[in-house]
Amino acid sequence: MTTERDYILGTHDEELARLGLQHRAWSSVVLECWMKAGITAGSHVLDVGAGPGYATADLAEIVGPTGQVVAVERSSKFLHALEERCRARSLTNVRFHELDLMTDEIPAGSYDFSWCRWVASFVTNPALLVEKIARLLRPGGKAIFHEYAHYLTWRFIPRLPNQERFAQEVKASWTAAGGKADIGMDLPGYLTTNGFVVRSTMPRIYCVGPSDPMWQWPASFVGIGLARLQELGRIDAAFAEKVKKEVTEAGANPNSLLITPLVLEIVAEKVS
Repeated sequence: MTTERDYILGTHDEELARLGLQHRAWSSVVLECWMKAGITAGSHVLDVGAGPGYATADLAEIVGPTGQVVAVERSSKFLHALEERCRARSLTNVRFHELDLMTDEIPAGSYDFSWCRWVASFVTNPALLVEKIARLLRPGGKAIFHEYAHYLTWRFIPRLPNQERFAQEVKASWTAAGGKADIGMDLPGYLTTNGFVVRSTMPRIYCVGPSDPMWQWPASFVGIGLARLQELGRIDAAFAEKVKKEVTEAGANPNSLLITPLVLEIVAEKVS
Protein backbone atom coordinates (compact mmCIF):
# COMPACT_ATOMS: atom_id res chain seq x y z
CA MET A 1 0.00 0.00 0.00
CA THR A 2 1.36 3.40 -0.94
CA THR A 3 1.22 6.36 1.41
CA GLU A 4 1.52 10.14 1.10
CA ARG A 5 5.17 9.74 2.17
CA ASP A 6 5.87 7.70 -0.95
CA TYR A 7 5.62 10.87 -3.01
CA ILE A 8 9.16 11.96 -3.75
CA LEU A 9 8.32 15.59 -2.86
CA GLY A 10 5.44 14.91 -0.49
CA THR A 11 1.85 16.14 -0.67
CA HIS A 12 2.03 18.92 1.92
CA ASP A 13 0.58 22.40 1.45
CA GLU A 14 3.88 23.88 0.25
CA GLU A 15 4.05 21.27 -2.50
CA LEU A 16 0.44 21.97 -3.49
CA ALA A 17 1.34 25.64 -3.88
CA ARG A 18 4.49 24.82 -5.86
CA LEU A 19 2.53 22.60 -8.23
CA GLY A 20 0.11 25.47 -8.80
CA LEU A 21 2.97 27.81 -9.67
CA GLN A 22 4.44 25.16 -11.94
CA HIS A 23 1.13 24.74 -13.75
CA ARG A 24 0.76 28.48 -14.27
CA ALA A 25 4.29 28.73 -15.69
CA TRP A 26 3.52 25.98 -18.20
CA SER A 27 -0.10 26.94 -18.88
CA SER A 28 0.36 28.57 -22.30
CA VAL A 29 2.60 25.71 -23.48
CA VAL A 30 0.13 23.08 -22.33
CA LEU A 31 -2.91 24.79 -23.83
CA GLU A 32 -1.12 25.04 -27.19
CA CYS A 33 -0.19 21.35 -27.00
CA TRP A 34 -3.74 20.24 -26.22
CA MET A 35 -5.16 22.40 -28.99
CA LYS A 36 -2.75 21.03 -31.60
CA ALA A 37 -3.47 17.47 -30.44
CA GLY A 38 -7.18 18.07 -30.98
CA ILE A 39 -8.70 18.20 -27.48
CA THR A 40 -11.94 20.13 -27.85
CA ALA A 41 -15.57 20.31 -26.75
CA GLY A 42 -17.00 16.81 -26.35
CA SER A 43 -13.64 15.05 -25.93
CA HIS A 44 -13.24 12.29 -23.35
CA VAL A 45 -9.88 12.65 -21.62
CA LEU A 46 -8.02 10.43 -19.15
CA ASP A 47 -5.85 12.51 -16.80
CA VAL A 48 -3.12 10.11 -15.68
CA GLY A 49 -1.65 11.00 -12.30
CA ALA A 50 -3.81 14.10 -11.96
CA GLY A 51 -2.23 15.40 -8.75
CA PRO A 52 -4.21 18.26 -7.17
CA GLY A 53 -6.05 18.83 -10.43
CA TYR A 54 -4.71 22.04 -11.91
CA ALA A 55 -4.65 20.52 -15.40
CA THR A 56 -7.80 18.49 -14.73
CA ALA A 57 -9.90 21.61 -14.21
CA ASP A 58 -8.52 23.26 -17.34
CA LEU A 59 -9.26 20.13 -19.37
CA ALA A 60 -12.81 19.97 -17.98
CA GLU A 61 -13.50 23.52 -19.09
CA ILE A 62 -12.16 22.80 -22.58
CA VAL A 63 -14.20 19.62 -23.15
CA GLY A 64 -17.33 21.23 -21.70
CA PRO A 65 -20.57 19.58 -20.59
CA THR A 66 -20.64 17.23 -23.58
CA GLY A 67 -17.18 15.91 -22.76
CA GLN A 68 -15.68 14.25 -19.71
CA VAL A 69 -12.41 14.08 -17.82
CA VAL A 70 -11.54 11.00 -15.78
CA ALA A 71 -8.85 11.89 -13.24
CA VAL A 72 -6.83 9.11 -11.60
CA GLU A 73 -4.55 9.86 -8.66
CA ARG A 74 -3.24 7.81 -5.72
CA SER A 75 -2.93 10.62 -3.13
CA SER A 76 -6.12 11.15 -1.15
CA LYS A 77 -4.92 14.65 -0.20
CA PHE A 78 -4.33 15.59 -3.82
CA LEU A 79 -7.73 14.14 -4.80
CA HIS A 80 -9.43 16.21 -2.11
CA ALA A 81 -7.76 19.34 -3.50
CA LEU A 82 -8.83 18.30 -7.01
CA GLU A 83 -12.46 17.86 -5.96
CA GLU A 84 -12.46 21.23 -4.19
CA ARG A 85 -11.01 22.90 -7.28
CA CYS A 86 -13.69 21.44 -9.54
CA ARG A 87 -16.41 22.40 -7.06
CA ALA A 88 -15.13 25.97 -6.89
CA ARG A 89 -15.21 26.21 -10.70
CA SER A 90 -18.65 24.52 -10.94
CA LEU A 91 -17.26 21.66 -13.02
CA THR A 92 -19.57 18.63 -13.10
CA ASN A 93 -17.93 16.68 -15.93
CA VAL A 94 -15.03 15.22 -13.93
CA ARG A 95 -14.89 11.72 -12.42
CA PHE A 96 -12.33 11.03 -9.69
CA HIS A 97 -10.61 7.75 -8.87
CA GLU A 98 -8.09 7.10 -6.12
CA LEU A 99 -5.80 4.36 -7.36
CA ASP A 100 -2.20 3.30 -7.89
CA LEU A 101 -1.19 3.32 -11.54
CA MET A 102 1.11 0.35 -11.08
CA THR A 103 -1.09 -2.01 -9.07
CA ASP A 104 -4.70 -1.00 -9.80
CA GLU A 105 -6.81 -1.08 -12.93
CA ILE A 106 -7.61 2.27 -14.51
CA PRO A 107 -11.38 2.71 -15.11
CA ALA A 108 -12.37 1.38 -18.51
CA GLY A 109 -13.57 3.73 -21.20
CA SER A 110 -13.07 4.52 -24.84
CA TYR A 111 -11.00 7.62 -24.26
CA ASP A 112 -10.17 10.08 -27.02
CA PHE A 113 -7.05 11.37 -25.26
CA SER A 114 -4.80 10.66 -22.32
CA TRP A 115 -2.71 13.34 -20.62
CA CYS A 116 0.35 12.47 -18.53
CA ARG A 117 2.77 15.08 -17.16
CA TRP A 118 5.78 14.27 -14.94
CA VAL A 119 4.28 10.94 -13.90
CA ALA A 120 6.10 8.36 -16.05
CA SER A 121 9.41 9.49 -14.54
CA PHE A 122 8.25 8.48 -11.05
CA VAL A 123 6.48 5.15 -11.57
CA THR A 124 8.45 1.94 -11.18
CA ASN A 125 7.35 0.47 -14.52
CA PRO A 126 6.69 3.11 -17.20
CA ALA A 127 6.37 0.43 -19.88
CA LEU A 128 3.39 -0.99 -17.97
CA LEU A 129 1.90 2.49 -17.69
CA VAL A 130 2.02 2.93 -21.47
CA GLU A 131 0.53 -0.55 -21.93
CA LYS A 132 -2.40 0.37 -19.67
CA ILE A 133 -3.02 3.61 -21.53
CA ALA A 134 -2.94 1.75 -24.84
CA ARG A 135 -5.68 -0.62 -23.67
CA LEU A 136 -7.96 2.30 -22.78
CA LEU A 137 -7.64 4.64 -25.75
CA ARG A 138 -9.96 4.14 -28.70
CA PRO A 139 -8.46 3.59 -32.17
CA GLY A 140 -7.36 7.02 -33.34
CA GLY A 141 -7.08 8.23 -29.76
CA LYS A 142 -3.98 10.16 -28.76
CA ALA A 143 -1.64 9.83 -25.80
CA ILE A 144 0.02 13.10 -24.78
CA PHE A 145 3.08 13.24 -22.53
CA HIS A 146 5.26 15.93 -21.00
CA GLU A 147 8.22 14.13 -19.43
CA TYR A 148 11.87 14.93 -18.75
CA ALA A 149 14.34 13.87 -21.42
CA HIS A 150 17.48 15.43 -19.89
CA TYR A 151 16.94 16.67 -16.36
CA LEU A 152 20.50 17.92 -15.91
CA THR A 153 20.16 20.63 -18.53
CA TRP A 154 18.89 22.54 -15.50
CA ARG A 155 21.68 25.00 -14.72
CA PHE A 156 22.41 28.68 -14.43
CA ILE A 157 24.57 31.22 -16.25
CA PRO A 158 26.93 32.05 -14.59
CA ARG A 159 27.27 28.41 -13.48
CA LEU A 160 26.32 27.50 -9.90
CA PRO A 161 28.38 24.46 -8.83
CA ASN A 162 26.33 23.64 -5.73
CA GLN A 163 23.04 23.89 -7.64
CA GLU A 164 24.40 21.51 -10.28
CA ARG A 165 25.36 18.99 -7.61
CA PHE A 166 21.88 19.45 -6.12
CA ALA A 167 20.29 18.61 -9.48
CA GLN A 168 22.44 15.49 -9.70
CA GLU A 169 21.31 14.43 -6.21
CA VAL A 170 17.67 14.99 -7.16
CA LYS A 171 18.03 12.77 -10.20
CA ALA A 172 19.83 10.09 -8.18
CA SER A 173 17.10 10.15 -5.51
CA TRP A 174 14.47 9.44 -8.16
CA THR A 175 16.50 6.48 -9.40
CA ALA A 176 16.87 5.16 -5.85
CA ALA A 177 13.07 5.35 -5.45
CA GLY A 178 12.54 3.24 -8.57
CA GLY A 179 11.88 6.04 -11.06
CA LYS A 180 13.79 7.32 -14.06
CA ALA A 181 14.22 11.06 -14.48
CA ASP A 182 14.91 11.04 -18.23
CA ILE A 183 12.07 8.70 -19.13
CA GLY A 184 11.09 10.84 -22.13
CA MET A 185 13.90 9.17 -24.07
CA ASP A 186 12.22 5.77 -23.65
CA LEU A 187 8.58 6.68 -24.24
CA PRO A 188 8.58 6.67 -28.07
CA GLY A 189 9.80 3.06 -28.02
CA TYR A 190 7.18 1.99 -25.48
CA LEU A 191 4.47 3.72 -27.49
CA THR A 192 5.49 2.07 -30.76
CA THR A 193 5.50 -1.34 -29.09
CA ASN A 194 1.93 -0.76 -27.91
CA GLY A 195 0.37 0.12 -31.25
CA PHE A 196 0.98 3.86 -31.38
CA VAL A 197 2.48 6.04 -34.06
CA VAL A 198 4.33 9.03 -32.67
CA ARG A 199 2.84 12.01 -34.49
CA SER A 200 4.95 14.76 -32.95
CA THR A 201 7.82 15.30 -30.56
CA MET A 202 8.82 18.72 -29.32
CA PRO A 203 11.73 19.57 -27.02
CA ARG A 204 10.60 22.09 -24.43
CA ILE A 205 13.59 23.91 -22.99
CA TYR A 206 13.91 27.57 -22.09
CA CYS A 207 16.66 30.03 -21.22
CA VAL A 208 15.17 32.82 -19.13
CA GLY A 209 16.05 35.63 -16.77
CA PRO A 210 14.77 36.21 -13.21
CA SER A 211 11.80 38.31 -14.36
CA ASP A 212 10.39 35.53 -16.55
CA PRO A 213 7.59 33.42 -14.97
CA MET A 214 9.33 30.26 -16.23
CA TRP A 215 12.27 31.06 -13.89
CA GLN A 216 10.03 30.30 -10.93
CA TRP A 217 9.26 26.78 -12.15
CA PRO A 218 12.60 25.17 -11.20
CA ALA A 219 13.60 27.92 -8.75
CA SER A 220 10.53 27.30 -6.57
CA PHE A 221 11.49 23.63 -6.36
CA VAL A 222 14.81 24.32 -4.61
CA GLY A 223 13.59 24.67 -1.02
CA ILE A 224 11.27 21.67 -1.14
CA GLY A 225 13.82 19.55 -2.99
CA LEU A 226 16.59 20.38 -0.53
CA ALA A 227 14.39 19.54 2.45
CA ARG A 228 13.48 16.19 0.91
CA LEU A 229 17.11 15.32 0.19
CA GLN A 230 18.01 16.14 3.80
CA GLU A 231 15.25 13.81 5.00
CA LEU A 232 16.70 11.09 2.81
CA GLY A 233 20.18 11.69 4.21
CA ARG A 234 21.63 12.55 0.81
CA ILE A 235 22.79 16.06 1.77
CA ASP A 236 23.42 18.02 4.97
CA ALA A 237 22.14 21.39 6.16
CA ALA A 238 25.37 23.19 5.32
CA PHE A 239 25.16 22.13 1.68
CA ALA A 240 21.47 23.07 1.52
CA GLU A 241 22.30 26.59 2.69
CA LYS A 242 24.98 26.92 0.01
CA VAL A 243 22.47 26.00 -2.69
CA LYS A 244 19.83 28.39 -1.35
CA LYS A 245 22.40 31.20 -1.22
CA GLU A 246 23.55 30.58 -4.78
CA VAL A 247 20.05 30.48 -6.22
CA THR A 248 18.88 33.51 -4.23
CA GLU A 249 21.83 35.56 -5.43
CA ALA A 250 21.23 34.46 -9.01
CA GLY A 251 17.61 35.55 -8.74
CA ALA A 252 18.70 38.99 -7.53
CA ASN A 253 21.05 39.46 -10.49
CA PRO A 254 19.13 40.74 -13.54
CA ASN A 255 21.92 39.44 -15.79
CA SER A 256 21.56 35.84 -14.60
CA LEU A 257 20.10 33.21 -16.89
CA LEU A 258 18.45 29.90 -16.08
CA ILE A 259 18.29 26.95 -18.46
CA THR A 260 15.33 24.73 -17.66
CA PRO A 261 15.34 20.92 -17.53
CA LEU A 262 14.64 19.51 -21.00
CA VAL A 263 11.07 18.25 -21.29
CA LEU A 264 9.94 16.18 -24.26
CA GLU A 265 6.41 16.78 -25.50
CA ILE A 266 5.09 13.65 -27.21
CA VAL A 267 1.79 13.16 -29.03
CA ALA A 268 1.16 9.60 -30.23
CA GLU A 269 -1.86 8.18 -32.03
CA LYS A 270 -3.19 4.68 -31.37
CA VAL A 271 -3.44 2.89 -34.70
CA SER A 272 -3.67 -0.79 -33.68
